[in-house]
Amino acid sequence: MSLVSVEPATAERWEELETLFGPTGAHGHCWCTFFRRRAKDHTASTSCERSRRGLDNRLELRRLTLEGRVPGLIAYDPDGPCGWVSVAPREDYIRLSRSRALRPADPGEPGVWALVCFWLPPRRRRRGLGTRLLDGAVEYARANGARILEAYPVDTAGGRAPSAEVSTGTVEMFRRAGFSLAPHHASERWVARLELKAA
Repeated sequence: MSLVSVEPATAERWEELETLFGPTGAHGHCWCTFFRRRAKDHTASTSCERSRRGLDNRLELRRLTLEGRVPGLIAYDPDGPCGWVSVAPREDYIRLSRSRALRPADPGEPGVWALVCFWLPPRRRRRGLGTRLLDGAVEYARANGARILEAYPVDTAGGRAPSAEVSTGTVEMFRRAGFSLAPHHASERWVARLELKAA
């Protein structure tokens, strides 16, 4: 894992991100826009006719990179791109503020970034790459002025779960990385938080 680097998903790296996500846009034609788009728009893109399935989600992610925004980070090993994590200022994820299960207790809290998704190709899983991506996300958020990094992991009670169910990471993963964990104020989900800079 020492040969893995984690880099911002800039416009110059778009073709590599597109290759990593493949024809299904990582998972279910999402293109990691689930938290970035209104529910009806995201669903329309993933459920339309096959020839256009996921296209609008792909175009949304592409638009962000062309505008100079960084929607996440790409992991690279000597063979090329091998993993993804979505991390950005919390307000970039419009679905969080509308989610009953994940909406922030204080939406106006300054300096909060959110980590909402990991994605690894099947052959890259269970090798510690998710932890390397998490470390990279912490470093990137801190370097870009984040005060708090927040995430919404799944509690697998130390066991395994299907990858689609743990795309937000696991409680144990964030606990090992030094995050504090607490139940969400209005749901049964967990919220992981790490202070990056003093208020």
